[in-house]
Amino acid sequence: MAESFTDSPLLTARFAAALTFALEHHERHLRKGTPVPYVAHLLAAASLVLEMHGDEDEAIAALLHDVVEDGGGRGALVDIERAFGPAVAATVLANIDAVDEGAGIPSWGERKRGYIASFPTKSPAALRVSLADKLHNARAILLDYRTHGDDVWTRFGQRQGLATRVYYRELAAAFEREQDRMGEAAVPMVGELRRTVDALTALAQDRQGPDSRALFD
Repeated sequence: MAESFTDSPLLTARFAAALTFALEHHERHLRKGTPVPYVAHLLAAASLVLEMHGDEDEAIAALLHDVVEDGGGRGALVDIERAFGPAVAATVLANIDAVDEGAGIPSWGERKRGYIASFPTKSPAALRVSLADKLHNARAILLDYRTHGDDVWTRFGQRQGLATRVYYRELAAAFEREQDRMGEAAVPMVGELRRTVDALTALAQDRQGPDSRALFD
């Protein structure tokens, strides 16, 4: 089959500039418990957004979605808005569960419950970026769990990984509730997250015994 082309590029110098921005911010950052450069996750998230037919702003937000939380703070959000516009900044902001501004941040559970509770108010763009982020993370966790067993949970500080698994089950359910707002191309990704989360739960049950906790306390 012959290759197809667009009349004009869908990704421009703005995307290249965002990639440079992300590379500079995360230049020494690795994926938890691995030697993998963190930017691998950002590239994967941007790829998944584009596969959901997200636009350039969404792909840029996927590249930058962790800059603010991972040390950049509110100043980084201002820089993102100045360089890439308010739509990108709004999508990045919608995918932050907390920013440490000197007064501490809520507990892990409070942050994750708040993040999921915000789904009905997220824009379709923000939902697609969030789904790309969570789907790539879930796939990575499942692959590493198959490879390394229960040792993988030590990366998250969650005993036996139960809280992490519950969180991902709630994420899958939250995306399913919102999938009609995300566009037709996103629906298969929602299904893929569900299958990945279910596989993760089944594997944990095989290795650790029954997993009876379905939702957050």
